[in-house]
Formats: sequence, structure tokens, C-alpha cells
Amino acid sequence: MVTLSAPAKGERRQSQRPGPGGRGVARPGLGWALPATLFFALFAIVPLALVAVLSFTSWSGLGSPTFAGLDNWTTLFHDPVMIKSLWLSVLLTALGVVVQTPLSILLGVWAAGPQRNRAVLSAVFFIPLLLSATAVSVLWRALLDPNFGVPAQARWLFGDGNLLGSRTGAIGVLVLVSAWQFTPLHALIYQGATRAIPTVLYQAAAIDGAGTVRQFFHVTLPQLRNSIITSVILMVVGGLTTFDTVLILTQGGPGTDTTISAYYMYQKAFKGFDFGAGAAVALLLVVVATAISLIVVRISGYDKMAGTKEGL
Repeated sequence: MVTLSAPAKGERRQSQRPGPGGRGVARPGLGWALPATLFFALFAIVPLALVAVLSFTSWSGLGSPTFAGLDNWTTLFHDPVMIKSLWLSVLLTALGVVVQTPLSILLGVWAAGPQRNRAVLSAVFFIPLLLSATAVSVLWRALLDPNFGVPAQARWLFGDGNLLGSRTGAIGVLVLVSAWQFTPLHALIYQGATRAIPTVLYQAAAIDGAGTVRQFFHVTLPQLRNSIITSVILMVVGGLTTFDTVLILTQGGPGTDTTISAYYMYQKAFKGFDFGAGAAVALLLVVVATAISLIVVRISGYDKMAGTKEGL
């Protein structure tokens, strides 16, 4: 008979959770999370709190901020350009998700396979991921120049060639450039997740007579569920906070047709020298991005962290 002794006096009891085969596995203590928590608090929570305080002040960048109450927020919610920029940010983010998600899933699943020359082609495709957003924007601005770029050489396809001169063309270019740069990142996520899928699932599906297409929809996609949700959340946060691409490619134009919230914040704070109003726009953008991310997590059930390998 095995006798279970109580922990000695002063000995700290570690929380246990069942592991493989029913064995208990000690959970790491809170001390393991302390460095990351301090880093996050210092470089995220504290600056966010300062921005929140600044949003209730009036400050031109010189002298000391003066308390302005709710003036910045009242002006903000009555500003038609601000409302339009917010909806435009959501539109560009939604278009980015719609375009990048299927492309990155297909490319990631393909890159996880044993195809010939797969490694070389994958490395070439991932090159845009290594470039900065500024370099990518400058590159595409040169390529799309209506006088010397590709549109000037193919006017039969692009008309006058001024793709950035219309609202539809400018939005389309922004979606294209973002997809070209960031699809490799999400494809990399799906590549790793696909390689983690147990081979036995595909073997069982093949025994049941499922071909490649049916295996993709009934085995691969369900197993990628959590990865898809993670990828979408990254797209939402990245899409709502993008700035440099708009600054270099369109500068918010034509007119205000591509003035997204992040660029509008830049205009308010660094062009209009109204840092209080700029802080209000930034804080509102953080709230919107957080709310949309939480909605995605809640609707998808990702917060429950349900496994995709039950029964294995």
C-alpha cells in the first residue's frame, strides 16, 4: 500500500494537471510570467495610459498640455472625416482578410507538402516578408507610376494608368500591396500547422475513399481551425493599425478616399499639431481593434481553446 504524506511545513504545493497517461505535470509558477508582464506593462500599458490622459488635453507639442475635458472626444464624434476613416479602416481590413486568408491557406498547405523544388519556391515567395513596409510601398509606387511604370506600358489594360487617382483603384492597390507583403507570413503559420496534422487522419480518410479535395475540406481545414482564427486576429490588428503603406502610396487621397484612422491620427497630431485630438483618435482605434478581436475570439469559440486532436 502506498502512503501519501502531506507536504512538509513551509513546502509550497505546486498545482497539478493531468498529463499523458494520467501523470501529474507541475504548472509553471507566476514568476515565469513576470519578465514578460513587466515588459508588456512598461512598453504597452503605461504608454496607453499616457495616451488616454493626453486625449483629454489640448497640446500643440510645445509647452505643457492643458486640460480640455471632453472637447477632443466631442469634436471627434462629430467629425465626418473621422467617421469615414473608421469605416474605411474596417473596409480595408475586411478586404484584406477575404483576400489573404484563402491565398495563405492554399500556399501554406502546399508548402507543407513534399513537392519537388518546394523549398526553393517557398523561399522565393517569402522574400516580401523580409522587406519593410516602407520599402514595399516605394517599390509598388514606382511600379504603378502612371508615367513610367507598368500602367504606362499597358494602357490597353489600365486606361490612363492612374490607378491611385480613383477611390476604387486606390483601395484596390492598398489591398494588393498588403496581400503581396503579408500573405507569406500567414502562409508560414498554415505551413507549420499543416505539418503538425497527424498523418493517420489522412490515412483513415484515404481508406474511406476520400480524395485530395475531400481530405482538404474534411481533414486539413478542421485541423487548421485555431490557426485560422489566430491568423484572422493578426490580420484585423494589422489592418486597423496600418499606416506607412497609405502614407507613401496614397497620402490619404484622392481627397480623403483612403484616409484611414491611423493616417488621420498622423494628420491631426503631426500635421495639425493637435496631439490631444490625435491621442483621442489613437485610443479610439485601439478600442475598436480590441473589440473586433474579442468578437472574433468569442464567436469562434477560440477562447475555450478546444483541441483539434481529440480521440488520437
